[in-house]
Amino acid sequence: MTDIEIPLFKKRNGKRTRRYRFFEILPGALSIGAIVILIVLSILVPIWASVYVLTIVLFMFVRAVGIAFRTIQGRVILRKTEKIDWSKWLTELENPTKFIEKRQKDLHSRRFGLHQHVLNLQHLCETKNEFPRPSQIYHGVIIALYNESYDILGSTLATLYESDYDPKRLFVVIAYEQRGGEAAKQTVASVRKDYEGKFADLLTIEHPDNIPDEVIGKGSNITFAGRHFAEYIKNKKINPDDVIITTLDCDNRPHAKYFSYLTYEWIMTPNRQRVAFQPIALFTNNIWDAPAPMRVIAVSNSFWNMISTMRPHMLRNFASHAQGLSVLIGMNFWSTRTIVEDGHQYWRSFFYLDGDYEVIPLRIGVGQDAVLSKTYRKTLKAQFVQLRRWAYGASDIAYVANNLLKKDRKVGFFTGWSRFFRLLEAHLTQACIAPIVAIGAWVPLYLNSEAAHRTIIANDLPLVVAQIQQIAIIGLMVTVCVSVTMLPPRPKRYKKSKGIMMILQWILMPINAIAYSSASAYTAQFRLLLGKYIEKFDVTEKAIKK
Repeated sequence: MTDIEIPLFKKRNGKRTRRYRFFEILPGALSIGAIVILIVLSILVPIWASVYVLTIVLFMFVRAVGIAFRTIQGRVILRKTEKIDWSKWLTELENPTKFIEKRQKDLHSRRFGLHQHVLNLQHLCETKNEFPRPSQIYHGVIIALYNESYDILGSTLATLYESDYDPKRLFVVIAYEQRGGEAAKQTVASVRKDYEGKFADLLTIEHPDNIPDEVIGKGSNITFAGRHFAEYIKNKKINPDDVIITTLDCDNRPHAKYFSYLTYEWIMTPNRQRVAFQPIALFTNNIWDAPAPMRVIAVSNSFWNMISTMRPHMLRNFASHAQGLSVLIGMNFWSTRTIVEDGHQYWRSFFYLDGDYEVIPLRIGVGQDAVLSKTYRKTLKAQFVQLRRWAYGASDIAYVANNLLKKDRKVGFFTGWSRFFRLLEAHLTQACIAPIVAIGAWVPLYLNSEAAHRTIIANDLPLVVAQIQQIAIIGLMVTVCVSVTMLPPRPKRYKKSKGIMMILQWILMPINAIAYSSASAYTAQFRLLLGKYIEKFDVTEKAIKK
């Protein structure tokens, strides 16, 4: 089998070759270099510095137009997907020959998804018994718990139980940490008391502390639970080919139709063991309670996740996602050596399956919490730590390059390297674009004012960039309008004037882009550059306002 493990850390006697270290250094060096180039060109040749900045600004302007369009498109499709009766359609997949005649009249229907559903029924009729029936399929739901309260975990379990999918086909696994202490054990005991017997089964699996060669984090926890669950399924004599695993954090609340929709897509995907299914992470559970800077970040991240589902070739595993149990068993579940087990799972699966792997979008939401701690100051810090953890996905750049440069690689050249450069570009953009767009036009004027004033393009660059940014505000207005439609109902404890703040908060977006997105990316990449690896998953504190 292809070796898909990340090298251990140096202090754990791990082996990181010079080649591996080169690619760990690469993102940080390029991100810093992008700023250095601007400074050097501004001092030596201001006109080229201006061209450099203008090219980046125009590139981001075009991207902003695309984002605005995809945001509207994604929101429309999300609404339409939520309106489909997936449970009813699943019933028809159970016996397609029984329903195909009744559905012929819908073959030319303009109702969203219905035409494709009829085609699916026809396809299944032709394949006869060569597809799994809905009644064969089970779901395993692994929920990672550290020390979160019962209020948070209990709400998630209530959401699972109240979905439109038969709870007796859901195996719920609470994967809790021994290091969570007595608080975690009490939460698990309370959950077991309230939800015992409501699902196919409710398993509670404690992840021991200090297992050798493991990073302290979610990946180690859910992998330990996954191995135990696989053994449990084997003892139950259930075919692992018929089990779909969804991983959730404690605050993740899937839409009521999530499992029906996922089951439908699973049946209709012929290479189902070579794909992952990715719903839309929507950070809106507690959006009314979070401070304004966190609300802007939460909604922006929600939009980006929604937009990503409109570009499947760019889609990667993120937060909650689903894969077949059989393939997870084959690849030994998730990585226990990284704090970004979700994003890394894409590359882990990609190389395990020799490049024959894709992520299928589920255009339906999984509600998650925006960052909210006990105090305003702690919340601001927790948000930065969370974004730094996500930005540490830059560690995958070395992992991907190292696997692509192996002599025995089975991944196609274009297939592999095209994905590598998209990964690298994404992390460079996150780090350096915001400060260049914000202040880059002024740098030549300040560092070499005499030469800059003699050059028309350098002299007028701030005005040109300002005009482009004014046009780009139209895209921001689109974001604001769509964001209002995605808000959950306003809690009664807040006045109607709170809604006005939900609009005015967007003036913080440029500040957030530099102080949070860019700064967290630079911090993560700089740590990789220096070899100061993050070996512990910093759990984002979850607080609830009652």
